[in-house]
Amino acid sequence: MLPAQCESSGQIHKRDKEDFFMSLFSGRNFRGTLLLVLAVIVTSGPVLAQGDGATLFKSKCAGCHSADGSGTGPAGKAMHLRALGSADVQKQTDAQLAAIIADGKSPMPAFKDKVTSDQIKQLVAFIRSLAKKG
Repeated sequence: MLPAQCESSGQIHKRDKEDFFMSLFSGRNFRGTLLLVLAVIVTSGPVLAQGDGATLFKSKCAGCHSADGSGTGPAGKAMHLRALGSADVQKQTDAQLAAIIADGKSPMPAFKDKVTSDQIKQLVAFIRSLAKKG
């Protein structure tokens, strides 16, 4: 059941809108609606975190590591950076990656004064997403 629309203005009648939303949470529809809402909440968390990490990576890290983490840009080539999706990088623990981001590793500067600990976790999650599918 969809809300009826007013033919003259395209506006949804207030009563029809209320009936529509009430029907989502009544009787047999409630269970399906609840499951749908829970599924969206559960599956959107990691995606949002990864999206935040990707945005942060692009603003703080891509200048040297390239937008895709490959390190193939001019700065990455000059510093001989490993691809962040490589086995060498991916075999490190989350704590090791977080420490490198926070404290730096020559020639990479420390970022502990530039990003929060939550942002470091987001960056680690993003780096994990770059793992090569093999």
